[in-house]
Amino acid sequence: MSAEYRLCELASVSLHVCDPENDPRLDDPPKLDDRINVSEGGGLFTISNGSVNGEPSTKTGETTVGDGADSSSGLSAPGESKLCSKHGCEQELFCSTEGKLTCSQCVSDGSCQGHTVTELVTRATVVRNQLVDVCEKMQLQALRIERFIDRTLTARERAVQADANSARERVLAQVNVVREALEEEEQRLLEVVQREEERVEQCLLTQRAHWTQTLQKLTQTRIRLVHTLTNSTDAMLVNSNQEIFDRIEDADGIGEPRDTEQLSLNRTCSDSKLMNGLWASAILLGQSAHSSTRLQFEMQTVCSLLSLSDDQRTLTFLPKRRRQSLPDDPARFDSWPNALCSPLMSSGTHSWVLDVGTSAAFKVGVCYASMERKGSGNNARLGYNTKSWVLSHYDGDFSFCHDGCNVGIAVAKKPKRVGLLLDWPTQTLLFYDPDSMFVLHVVRHAFSEPLQAACAVADQSIFIVH
Repeated sequence: MSAEYRLCELASVSLHVCDPENDPRLDDPPKLDDRINVSEGGGLFTISNGSVNGEPSTKTGETTVGDGADSSSGLSAPGESKLCSKHGCEQELFCSTEGKLTCSQCVSDGSCQGHTVTELVTRATVVRNQLVDVCEKMQLQALRIERFIDRTLTARERAVQADANSARERVLAQVNVVREALEEEEQRLLEVVQREEERVEQCLLTQRAHWTQTLQKLTQTRIRLVHTLTNSTDAMLVNSNQEIFDRIEDADGIGEPRDTEQLSLNRTCSDSKLMNGLWASAILLGQSAHSSTRLQFEMQTVCSLLSLSDDQRTLTFLPKRRRQSLPDDPARFDSWPNALCSPLMSSGTHSWVLDVGTSAAFKVGVCYASMERKGSGNNARLGYNTKSWVLSHYDGDFSFCHDGCNVGIAVAKKPKRVGLLLDWPTQTLLFYDPDSMFVLHVVRHAFSEPLQAACAVADQSIFIVH
């Protein structure tokens, strides 16, 4: 037994470099934190001077690590083992209990008596085998990392570049389609507006020429009649009775001038579903999109035919047996199942969404705060007066209602939610389907009073979506 103990010496270690392409242990895609379990006797490393896993190595032609330190490993060999300081004997044994070298006398009657002890060479073999397993795992892990870098990361880099190019092309293609559609729609609308302007101007010219000529004729007739009246004798006046009558009859046939719709530009000439949809999408979904207006129903306006949830966002139609009397309030609707929301809207841009669920009868829209609340007449009925604008759904049909006029709205299927966009600067009210961004109806009106969101429910429930 040598007098020296080299705990970390890897004498004659042979490193067998495996082929990462053919090694079955590298079939799985490498990961940076993989741990390779090497079975006993199946490692990539062998010990030519000593044994691995208890068996002597018989391989030749292997690269070995000699005595002393391996400069590439960063490990340095420990110094010479010392004699036992107490007994002066060689330390040929290893005490596992205390984890130190010891001599036979320390084991028989000294400090290591009764401890678990093994021979130094056996313990060294165990340490060597452990280090071989660790090195083998590290080499396999290194190979897997190299494979990951060379294959996976390179492939991912190419894939990312291809996906980015594809995404850029898709964005440009979509923008080009929108741009071309906008340019075509712009040209079409400008031509429509130009034709409408020319039509109105021609009507104005015609009317101006007609009434100018009529004015001249009427003026001449009046002057002649005044001349006849002031310069004729009684006999002449009587003899000119027929002539006077004819002139009066001509004047009476002229009629009264009156303004007509033909003399005004048709404001719908600039309407476009495409433009309305893009305009609404730009406001609701664009980079500078504003947040939706947080509304809640005002309890004092809710009709007794309805119930209001505690959070003041859900309206439910009540059957007769469940209805209860509510305190009288000047703001409360007492006949129609209506309710209004706060806050008031008189400037800026506002949007809100209502979930109409499976309700078969409802109205959503806006009204002036001054709308009548009492009675069963049209003045308190949403959509049937000059102070309310609503989208109505009844018996499966959708329509826009204002001042008693109903305009049918065709939909492919009933929307589960209805969105409203009120843009005060452009005096525009737009109804849309939030799920498809399909524009249901657009209203342009010179609103003269503050507006409130208004609802009516005659079946089940609707609620404000935040």
